[in-house]
Amino acid sequence: MSISSPPTIKCHVVSHYLAEQSQPDQQRYVFSYTITIKNLGRGSAHLLTRYWLITDANGKKLVIEGEGVVGQQPHINATDEFTYTSGTIIETPVGVMQGQYTMEDEVGNRFKVEVAPFRLAMPNILH
Repeated sequence: MSISSPPTIKCHVVSHYLAEQSQPDQQRYVFSYTITIKNLGRGSAHLLTRYWLITDANGKKLVIEGEGVVGQQPHINATDEFTYTSGTIIETPVGVMQGQYTMEDEVGNRFKVEVAPFRLAMPNILH
């Protein structure tokens, strides 16, 4: 019996401030984020769950956990990628988001994929 290593998964994130949906005078800052999950391995990967930790500039933390992403639990074949866009609301013009996906390889082994911290920020708020 051979032990295979999990597929190599890389995540790329782009976040955007949504001024038209935000209300700074009410401490409501809305951000979208687009994540591309690329499978660099030789086998397929199935995204099962997500975990997010969102922290605003006041240190307020919000944890979000659930099945899949945007209502899907995609199977990502070797050398393929899956891209989705979602959003979040925080009470400050700057925050940070990080998390992980629980995935399963084609033989049923589960593994975690870390999403490195990324910034949520109004344009021109940081130098």
